[in-house]
Amino acid sequence: MDVDDDQGQGRGQDLGRRERDILALERRGFAGPGAKERAIREELGLSPVRYYQLLNALLDDTRALAHDPVTVNRLRRVRDARRSER
Repeated sequence: MDVDDDQGQGRGQDLGRRERDILALERRGFAGPGAKERAIREELGLSPVRYYQLLNALLDDTRALAHDPVTVNRLRRVRDARRSER
């Protein structure tokens, strides 16, 4: 069970706090280069590399899709477009 899960709903299938925070950060817009990376470090305490690793795994998590379908589907489209460019 995820130790970060603080919703207390007893389902055991909800996203943990860190996962919800990652999705919330992705919903925001950032002005200027480096602003997002700075927010990742300051607000989440993660390196940008680790953040993107966690985000990529989160995009394949059905719990994330249920929690924030608009953001997850948008990010999946971006990821798929980048993969098809390779």
